[in-house]
Amino acid sequence: MNSEERNVWGSEDVSSGKDAGDENFPVGSLLISRRLRPHVHAYYDFARVIDDIVDTDRLDADAKITRLNAMEDVVLGKRMAPQRPDAQTAVRVGRTLTQTGVSTDTATDLIVAFRQDAVKNRYDTWEELEEYCRYSANPVGRFLLQLHGEDAGTFGPSDALCTALQIINHLQDCADDLRNLDRCYLPRPWLEREGVSVDDLRRGYTLPGMRRVFNALLDRVDALNRHAALLPGLIRDRRMRMEAAVIVGLSRRLAQRLRVEDPIARRVKLSRMDVARALAGAMRTLV
Repeated sequence: MNSEERNVWGSEDVSSGKDAGDENFPVGSLLISRRLRPHVHAYYDFARVIDDIVDTDRLDADAKITRLNAMEDVVLGKRMAPQRPDAQTAVRVGRTLTQTGVSTDTATDLIVAFRQDAVKNRYDTWEELEEYCRYSANPVGRFLLQLHGEDAGTFGPSDALCTALQIINHLQDCADDLRNLDRCYLPRPWLEREGVSVDDLRRGYTLPGMRRVFNALLDRVDALNRHAALLPGLIRDRRMRMEAAVIVGLSRRLAQRLRVEDPIARRVKLSRMDVARALAGAMRTLV
């Protein structure tokens, strides 16, 4: 690698060590056909790498954006990637997109969101959050649907589901995001209206005003989940229909848990019973 390339890619290993087990949804589960599973894993590995790039404290904003731009160029075939694991995920996802015909923006839109994360750490409106989710979360659902040959009629409910899951994740990680990244996705005017501030996320427990903000966001999540409930019925592929139904069920159960548990005190996550119930509910989509 020449000096110019070293300046682009850097030498820092910024991997977080997170994997598919840290997600709220199944990644390349057995519900996905064996033929398509490698493509799902290639997409997830790429998304994990670019997420790690923007969330590391070892790079400044400019270095993060430079590396993200290089990953985008590799996906689009505009740049050769060095023989290192992180860069090679962009090669593999580019190959997946070429082989399957899935649109390239399902990968490059993620980079749009992560470039924003590199420079923006506060939000003021629900609309700003929705726009962020348009790039950070919705492409994931669209990738899976296009991979399975589903038509654009599925995109609306899928976008609703992915946005709901992203907001849920923001609530799950609200204290950690502030502590580790100085990033907060809770709309500041909503906090001010309830007499709390971003700094109240550092207390270790949820104040009543903060709980009202959480619940207001969960009201929006519930509306998104109601729209998302239409998704399984629109999917032709039997396996993908089951997968979507499971994820809709998991999203609902996480939202319910966040209503009654304190995400500042501890990370709210699904139980085995939650997963079993989501699977049981999804079985009805096969009838």
